[in-house]
Amino acid sequence: MSEHEQWQVTAEAAKLYERYPARYILGPWAPLLVDAAALASGERVLDVACGTGLVARIAAQRVGPAGRVVGVDLNPGMIAVARSLPAPIGTPIEWLQRSALDLRLPDASFDAVLCQQGLQFFPDKLVALRQMRRVLVHGGRLALSVWIGIGPYHGAVGEALARYVGNAAAMKFCASRQVPAKTELQRVASDAGFSDVEVRVRRLDLHLPHLDQFVLHHLASTPVAPIVAAANPEARNKIGTDVMKQLQCYAAADGVTYPEETHVLTARAP
Repeated sequence: MSEHEQWQVTAEAAKLYERYPARYILGPWAPLLVDAAALASGERVLDVACGTGLVARIAAQRVGPAGRVVGVDLNPGMIAVARSLPAPIGTPIEWLQRSALDLRLPDASFDAVLCQQGLQFFPDKLVALRQMRRVLVHGGRLALSVWIGIGPYHGAVGEALARYVGNAAAMKFCASRQVPAKTELQRVASDAGFSDVEVRVRRLDLHLPHLDQFVLHHLASTPVAPIVAAANPEARNKIGTDVMKQLQCYAAADGVTYPEETHVLTARAP
């Protein structure tokens, strides 16, 4: 299966992605990643694997009307949703359907490159990082994040999928958590030509609402959606209930609140 096929989602799934995982799972982390890049007014910023544009919109607020923000993503559905959402007033964002392995953007054309939870999906991480390095100016900054481990929620969903849908669905869903370790992140960034490479651990408590509904909406926004949709209704209904039972120790008034960790890598283009 090609890079273009493996992680594609439908247009409807991309809309659900913005409403569920982008809002609840990725959203709380986005300001932290933008903070790590230390953006200044008027700077030019590239968001690689931008999804529906969460990080790019925050970056646009930081750089203001004098700046420039470009978001690129391989998935046309994600780009379509990103284009449909309002950009910060006075700061238009350019949305491009591109592969991280072939950005097709000019050399030394950005002051900062951001990538939130995208590196693990790239079939050649070194090539992707070299592309990011190529488009940065001398002294330009890279800030990217990848998860640390599978985490309580994704682990619970993976177990429920394996139990009620099958191991193939569970493995594909959990692929976003199959990430390089800290030492591997440092090595590949250095091999790509970056200097001042640092990897830090960041921790947050994430809150998800009413898991019996949230889990199915989340799954419908991912590449496993067709597999889950093809399962019998009884099996689908059991997934959310199973996840709720597994995460009972994190129960809150209207859902669950659980701890999550991510690695944030920062580096410079020499």
